[in-house]
Amino acid sequence: MRTNFLQRTEGRIAYTDSGSGPLVVAVPGMGDLRSTYDDVAPALVDAGYRVVVADLRGHGDSDTTFRTHGDDATGTDLLALVEHLGAGPAVLLGNSMGASAAAWAAAERPDLVRGLVLLSPLLREPGSPAMQRVLRVAYRALLARPWGAAFWASYYSSISKGRRSARHAEHVAAVRQALSEPAHLRSFRDLALALDHSVVEARLPDVTAPALVVVGALDPDYPDPAAELGWMTDTLGARGVLVPEVGHYPQHQAPDVTVPAILEFLGGLPGAAGAGAAEDGGRRA
Repeated sequence: MRTNFLQRTEGRIAYTDSGSGPLVVAVPGMGDLRSTYDDVAPALVDAGYRVVVADLRGHGDSDTTFRTHGDDATGTDLLALVEHLGAGPAVLLGNSMGASAAAWAAAERPDLVRGLVLLSPLLREPGSPAMQRVLRVAYRALLARPWGAAFWASYYSSISKGRRSARHAEHVAAVRQALSEPAHLRSFRDLALALDHSVVEARLPDVTAPALVVVGALDPDYPDPAAELGWMTDTLGARGVLVPEVGHYPQHQAPDVTVPAILEFLGGLPGAAGAGAAEDGGRRA
């Protein structure tokens, strides 16, 4: 599939574009690649949606020239991409910090976002300010060369608790290979040091788009995944799905649960596939 690029002030965002129908724009979490959605995007395309999957700043095929990183920075990229495609409003789909960015974008420009699919989102800082300072010191050391790529690959596997995709090893190897390139590792480290999910929590009252939140019951990023899911669904007025035996990546740990939940949610939105496909602006390749 051809890789396209969106020009931003500090560099280019890479994305793929497939299918025809109402627009869904997806983005991975930090340290991840577009291929995290390889079990999701084709199913959505087959169901009649146009699916655009973007890399984060400094990740995958996106440029490593970006100096600004974080949930709000990625949120502005998502909004710029929807405007560039000229097929909005879109459903924004994200995992981890990509989901955080999607929520921020929905609060910033409700006219461009008609729905949210949030997979293991981080909508508030998970620990105390002191803990966050400790984490940033740790990231500074652990995401340095020459061990940074190997550390993240190991950590990625450690938070994929429970069920694993048949392509888990292949995907983690691709993540490690990408971060073995010094500029990508530097960009990832800059992102990890800049992340502050409080910028998202402050905007949650402004989110009006319908939302689906999917959380793995074994996700170690939450002290209590079920309780965090309850807080997120109450805060957003969202639909929630707690996936048993799954950690931080429900999109490829349990696509058999995640994909049907996404399709059911999308089918309930105005302009769902089959109802508003004429409004999407046509097929892109």
